Amino acid sequence: MALTALRRTLCRLSDFPVRGAPAALQSPPVNHTVGSERLGPRPSSRQPEPFRVGLRRACWKEFHSENGNDLHAAAEPVCSHVRDGDGFQQNLKNMDEQTFYRRLNSSTSSEEVLSFINTLQTLPESMAAAALQRICEVEKNGGEQRLLKAILENHAFQALCVQLEREPSKLSDTGLVTALQALTLLDVDPQSNLLRNLVAECQHRLHRGSLEAHGLCALGESLIKLQGPGCATLDLIIYQLQGEKLENFPPEDIVALYRILQACTEKADQHQTFLNKINNFSLSVVSNLSPNSISQILTALVVLDQTQALPLVIKLGKYVVRYIPHFTNKELRKVLEALLYFGHNDRFLTTALEQHVASRCLTLDPEVVSTVTEYCSRKQILSEPILNAVAETFVCRSEKFSPTQISELFEAFGKLNYLPPNASVLFRKLEDTLFTHFNSFPPKTLLKLLHSCSLLECHPVNFMAKLFSPYFLQRLLGEESHLDRLSLAQLTQLLLTSILECPFYKGPKLLPKYQVKSFLTPCCSLETPVDLQLYKSVMSGLIAFLGARQYFASKVLTPYCYTIDVEMKLDEEGFVLPFTVNEDVHKRVALCIDGPKRFCLNSKHLLGKEAIKQRHLRLLGYEVIQIPYYEIEMLKSRLELVEYLQRKLFSQNAGICW
Repeated sequence: MALTALRRTLCRLSDFPVRGAPAALQSPPVNHTVGSERLGPRPSSRQPEPFRVGLRRACWKEFHSENGNDLHAAAEPVCSHVRDGDGFQQNLKNMDEQTFYRRLNSSTSSEEVLSFINTLQTLPESMAAAALQRICEVEKNGGEQRLLKAILENHAFQALCVQLEREPSKLSDTGLVTALQALTLLDVDPQSNLLRNLVAECQHRLHRGSLEAHGLCALGESLIKLQGPGCATLDLIIYQLQGEKLENFPPEDIVALYRILQACTEKADQHQTFLNKINNFSLSVVSNLSPNSISQILTALVVLDQTQALPLVIKLGKYVVRYIPHFTNKELRKVLEALLYFGHNDRFLTTALEQHVASRCLTLDPEVVSTVTEYCSRKQILSEPILNAVAETFVCRSEKFSPTQISELFEAFGKLNYLPPNASVLFRKLEDTLFTHFNSFPPKTLLKLLHSCSLLECHPVNFMAKLFSPYFLQRLLGEESHLDRLSLAQLTQLLLTSILECPFYKGPKLLPKYQVKSFLTPCCSLETPVDLQLYKSVMSGLIAFLGARQYFASKVLTPYCYTIDVEMKLDEEGFVLPFTVNEDVHKRVALCIDGPKRFCLNSKHLLGKEAIKQRHLRLLGYEVIQIPYYEIEMLKSRLELVEYLQRKLFSQNAGICW
């Protein structure tokens, strides 16, 4: 094994194992700045005594003295043709830093980095740390086994580690924290001598107050990964960071600040003043942030519950629109979740999402597809390009979606009352999935899914018997003493649907003890409450039109669980009866006073729960008259309102008289 070979070969590094499974932290994974900026020298306030790593001397002479073997031939550079072909067999006296960093940044693998530095006679500590940093960048995604073999067994890498362990006090501040950060990213055991020496030296300089802002940020993130967010030293780091001028922080260090504070959520209240300062300053650096940095800041704002930072969220949202095509799947999902959390949306973002999802729908991860769909659902955005792409994705890749994700997709279709062009194929695919994996769906998830289908008049007749069965209801109840109100309402509406829209269904019915009396409840309603201002306006017009308040009733709860905004009674000849009269009632008229919240955003398309309500009222014998807000808003006077109501009532009911 690589670990055994390393211990045998380097007695100086006998305590340098690599963990197979690093301890999981409760905080999100630290995403260091090494991946977001090019390597290069960073100025340091500390001027250390000269310290150079003699690479070939360290590899050959050290191994010879430790093992008693002549390793000269075995320790030849891995890719000597790089040295010979490119002319890098020279001392750094003849190579300026710019050339070194340019060559380092052009390396695309750890082997190439190590082969390059192995051609150099000596290497300043800052460049040695930068080499470690570059190795992390190019190899972190290669997998743990590759890291062990390609890095830990390489003589040049081992030589670097030996020198870093021996003389950490000779490193500059920048070199010290860079080396610690790089080795932390490689998941080196925190208990190894190498990391303990580096951490001890960092803590010594921290207490001495010699670390600059960048060093403090890098040290803070490394300690979070090594020791967890409860690390006592972290408080001192944050304290010293509060004394720094944010104007001197580059954008990547501002992002690092958010990551550090995000890891300390339990102390967020203590750091709120500092957070307010960072939030305000961050407004000035948004334009310089990368897509990854924007995603990280938005995620941190959510974790830290920075609802007061809306100006920053809005400005970040504007740049999100520009970067939609450049986000990774994970970043895009985090961004949308954050924007949902803060209630942010705009039409430019919707347009950008439409273009992105429509062009890449078959390559997006299911998590991203479900998050985009949830975004449209919660914001009540009827985006046909997105929903059509989602439907096509599910038809082609249904096996990739989890039960919860499938439910989220169809909940959006039901809520927005939208059937895509491939609806028949879509619901056939859903039915096949349910037949195959019915027991894999959690009970509440399955209920939400089938209820959403009924909103679209795609009735789950083949599954109603299972929904109403005592076995399913017991599963739905679980360990709770009673079912939640929303589940009971959904079951009741499915029962009503089976009676009104599926008369051919002859299976079991829902027991009365599981049925609700009203679909309109404060917390989890299957109806949208009437808009109060619109309601008052229509009421005044009706009184002026009918001559008295007694000719209609408002907010009437029917025996069928629906609440009618305004109800009128007509006799056989079409005359309006006082509402207190119950004899000779020939017809009932239901006025639906539909405010903006009963429609999809900025459209005249009713939401699914309002569409099924009006559909059911008609099937129950009501004459349904819709009074939408966008028609009322066009009226200029009381007279116009009365004339409008007269047209509404008489155009659909020629026999109404008063």
